[in-house]
Amino acid sequence: MKFAKKCRSWTQKIGQIKVHDLWVRWQGIWQCFTSDGVGNICRIYGHMDGNLYRQILEEDLLDKDNIIFQQDNDPKHTANLTKQWFEDNAIRVFDWPAQSPDLNPIEHLWNEIDRRLRRLETPVRTQDQVWDAIQKIWVELGADVCKKLVDTMPTRINDVIRANGGYTRW
Repeated sequence: MKFAKKCRSWTQKIGQIKVHDLWVRWQGIWQCFTSDGVGNICRIYGHMDGNLYRQILEEDLLDKDNIIFQQDNDPKHTANLTKQWFEDNAIRVFDWPAQSPDLNPIEHLWNEIDRRLRRLETPVRTQDQVWDAIQKIWVELGADVCKKLVDTMPTRINDVIRANGGYTRW
């Protein structure tokens, strides 16, 4: 299957992030983007289960037409009710191998966000400050950044195949 030019992607970050030499505990974020630019971004409080995930998809996935959705194999993503939601909304889901960060363009988008967070002149010290900074950076990300990430997917896939699933330059 060819990688679609209008592919949605998402991730959930849980753990800690380091900004200006300060570790800030972070719950989670859901976001999406296409080659046309970024979509919505949602802050997750607590644990995201399958019900919350489907609610976010329903309320925050903007353009549900003519996309191939990319997600990892987390149980909430592969649950029967989630699969049914995608089917009911006529959204194709990209078959995705487990543990494949080299292929996941959202990880590279987060690398860019991390670089921009580290360049902030005013230190962020709380979860709310980090969230505010991430939202600002998110809306400032240009469509060119997103388009490059989507356009390089065929190369990423070929590199991973050539490396037999091992390390690549990505």
